[in-house]
Amino acid sequence: YQRRVHGIGKLIAHAMEKVGKSGAITVSDGKTLETELEVVEGMSIDRGYISPYFVTDAKTQKAEVDNPLIFLCQMKVSRLQQILPALEYISRRDRPLLIIADDVDGEALATLILNKVKGQLKAFAVKAPGFGDNKINVLHDIATFTGGRVYNEEVGMNIEKAFDPTIFGTAKKITITKDSTIILMGGGNTEAVEERKNLITALAEKSDSTYEKEKLQERLAKMSGGVAVIKVGGASDFEVSEKKDRVTDSLNATRAAVAEGIVPGGGVALLYASIRLDSLLKDPSLSDDQKTGVRIVQHSARLPIKTIIANAGEEGSVVVAKLLSDGDQTQGYDALNSKFVSMFSAGIVDPLKVVKTALVDAASIAGLMITTEVSVTDHDVDAKEMDEED
Repeated sequence: YQRRVHGIGKLIAHAMEKVGKSGAITVSDGKTLETELEVVEGMSIDRGYISPYFVTDAKTQKAEVDNPLIFLCQMKVSRLQQILPALEYISRRDRPLLIIADDVDGEALATLILNKVKGQLKAFAVKAPGFGDNKINVLHDIATFTGGRVYNEEVGMNIEKAFDPTIFGTAKKITITKDSTIILMGGGNTEAVEERKNLITALAEKSDSTYEKEKLQERLAKMSGGVAVIKVGGASDFEVSEKKDRVTDSLNATRAAVAEGIVPGGGVALLYASIRLDSLLKDPSLSDDQKTGVRIVQHSARLPIKTIIANAGEEGSVVVAKLLSDGDQTQGYDALNSKFVSMFSAGIVDPLKVVKTALVDAASIAGLMITTEVSVTDHDVDAKEMDEED
């Protein structure tokens, strides 16, 4: 198990080296026994599906679309007539459609959702990323990458009167989540894509505005970065599914670590943080009730490491007492090998974002429970009570 975990770690590290820490990395089913990494031409945008009804995989909350047509629209789409010719076209050819527009709502969105739920048409909607002129420029970047054109009635286009299927872009695969969309292997001309990149580079060099330069560099990175695809292999569907979950968890943990850094793992970070509460317990300005609250928080912060050690068959209180008495805050307990180690040296770390979020969310729920008059919970019935009931 350890070797497999290390293998996943190396794979994700290699993927991040290839596409950068802010690059797009996706996880998909492989076709072999081995887990492989492939970097393909791709483009990511910071917008996800407009409605959760577009999800195709309930487990991962993603919409995965193979070989779609892509309709790029500079305007807001509210009326069904604005997209009806496009829907009729994909219906005849039995191909999915992705609409990237300023916004999609009203009758148009209701029709797309209804058809998706009934399984009649595979149509998905995503808001165009960015704001103002930058939004229009990004749409044209996507059009170049996918080989399509941006629909705009202001320049004389009218899909209702004269429908032209060459307006559609294409891609090999698109993955849409709640927050992002990844377009893999767009159908755009390679020379046109390179020309677009050169234009963005030239504009960035000439611009005097720091903000404008930053936006141009973001656009260039999205067109140049590529997408790393981790193809999870296995001997059975069950094995692939289990490995895929572990790779996805590891990838999310890595992204969280890149975002805010890492702390010693195994509950050690919370243990040493709880020491700071000792000064509050000695504060004469706090009432007894307030000090009780401090003790509850301190006990809760020390519970994760005690639970990990107890699950390994050791006595948590003894280990915690030794760690606190030693005073070396890089030291922790390797529960797998039952020994005290330097957590960073042993590679036992947690993303700061994960630890902090867990603590903040737990405090939020606890505060809510205190002010709630009634709560419903499961009642643990021990063997003695069951005998009495019988």
